[in-house]
Amino acid sequence: MSDKTITFSISEEREKEMLQTLRTVYDALNEKGYNPINQIVGYILSEDPTYITVHKNARSLIRHIDRDELMQVLVRNYLSD
Repeated sequence: MSDKTITFSISEEREKEMLQTLRTVYDALNEKGYNPINQIVGYILSEDPTYITVHKNARSLIRHIDRDELMQVLVRNYLSD
């Protein structure tokens, strides 16, 4: 076992791509009458795609987002000034 800390980072381009995907998924869930925040959180926590509607291909789109990358972006944006 190593005592070194592993670093993790993603490119700005990848972050923009994830944001666009999340917006599309959010809009699709909203249009179908779901609470988008609750559904996306359910998906992030469980990785169960059935939390996401198939409307506008949202389920397929969100599966292209790496959850670790997504968590990094969310935490950074939440904690940034």
